[in-house]
Amino acid sequence: MKIGFIGLGNVGGKLAGSLIRNNFDVTVKEIDESLINEFKKLGAKVAKSPKELAEQTDLIITSLPSPEVSAEVMESEDGVLNGLSEKKIWLEMSTTDEDEVKRLGKKVISKKAIPLDGPVSGGCHRAATGNIAIFVGGDRKAFEKILPALTVMGRKVLHTGELGSASVLKVITNYLASVHLVALGEAWTVAKKSNLDLTKTFKGIAVSSGNSFVHETESQVILNGSYNINFTMDLVLKDTGLFDNLAKKLNAPLEISPKIVEIFKDGEKKIWFKSMVINDCKKNGRFK
Repeated sequence: MKIGFIGLGNVGGKLAGSLIRNNFDVTVKEIDESLINEFKKLGAKVAKSPKELAEQTDLIITSLPSPEVSAEVMESEDGVLNGLSEKKIWLEMSTTDEDEVKRLGKKVISKKAIPLDGPVSGGCHRAATGNIAIFVGGDRKAFEKILPALTVMGRKVLHTGELGSASVLKVITNYLASVHLVALGEAWTVAKKSNLDLTKTFKGIAVSSGNSFVHETESQVILNGSYNINFTMDLVLKDTGLFDNLAKKLNAPLEISPKIVEIFKDGEKKIWFKSMVINDCKKNGRFK
């Protein structure tokens, strides 16, 4: 099976890397020339356009930062859709909206190709080691056909049902992770102000009912003095916004979700203001 991979960012690059390490025939497309050169050295072929990539491969994977970017990559004149033909498979691994993946899925089907949505969950560090979870929605036979590729990109692979179901589940899991990250930030603040031993606090949470995947992975980053998990604030806002919009569409009366969106929007403003002040001070020689 020849695999095309579009989008070599924080997550996509690691997923594509796993395919190459496991000797899959991989062709890539990326706007960042430095990333293209990096993957050429690893043994990947390079396509001039998404259309050309789709023409040359059997499985076309997109892993992109937003639904808008995915739509452009799929629908532009040199986009994936114009390179699709019968029995080819498109796997949308970006975190996207259920309605959007279904909209593009109809266009894929019109080319007699097969659409699947396959978002991942578990963080960049797990994507790098092939230990990430992958949810896949769409035709079961197509899922089984690409399973060998899925199992080298992720350790836990779940077929969730019809096209779009995987994207809904991913939005839910990302929302839960964001909620717990906010809660952990507050929990660590109280622990610190209470003069608790933070190493013992970490262990205590880990063996208690307060434990979670987010605690086991991201609390260690917090204790090291950083919230940097290679996942930017705009992506968190995209994910929490997708969940909040889904709840509104379903007329689900939620209380926590709007607050989470508000918290991260406030955080983004504060980070932007802080960076602007620092850059201004550097520019004017106030500090280096």
